[in-house]
Amino acid sequence: MSLRNKRILITGGPTWVALDSVRVISNTATGQNSILLAQELARQGARVTLILGSCARQPAAQGIRVIRFSFFDELRKALIGELKSKRYDALIHSAAVSDYQPVNVRLRKVSSDLKTWTIRLKPTPKIIDEIRKLDPCMLLVGFKYEPRSAPAALLSRTRSFLRRSQTTIAVANTFLPAGYLAFITDGTQTVGPIRSRKALAKNLVRLLKQYFGKKG
Repeated sequence: MSLRNKRILITGGPTWVALDSVRVISNTATGQNSILLAQELARQGARVTLILGSCARQPAAQGIRVIRFSFFDELRKALIGELKSKRYDALIHSAAVSDYQPVNVRLRKVSSDLKTWTIRLKPTPKIIDEIRKLDPCMLLVGFKYEPRSAPAALLSRTRSFLRRSQTTIAVANTFLPAGYLAFITDGTQTVGPIRSRKALAKNLVRLLKQYFGKKG
């Protein structure tokens, strides 16, 4: 099955939440998975929109529409806006979304002379849950990252995540002392181990072709 003219929406990179007017909480995501996926899908003829966080490089391939964001609320607004205004065949939600945000954000810069600064955090809304409510039928790919996780435990948590979030396909990935490791699962079948991000992109694109081939 060809992916030509399939509309694919991808999220990637880190998300920020503000502490005060200049400081943020972020994470170590690079956006590399999302960029490699966007480039591979564009080469296959898909119409790709990439919502990409800060500190991530720009994709080199032609035919990729890029929407930039920095903060959690910007990602949420851009993603929901795209899904409400356009029809997408698939969403690959690989952004490293902030799980927590401060209960109170200081409107000005907090003085660096403070001896201590206590910050209370609360959970952020689960964006992936909102996605499925907006489009119950769209192919949805979710990512579960667990650093230094043994494969069996990683896959177990990823299958639980897949059921809870109602994703079609879930990517389980981790970093071990030996390097990058990933699996792709739909809850019944699993592809892997996959030992590079480039190989992950190629395997996931192949599975998307199979999925659309079955639907067509």
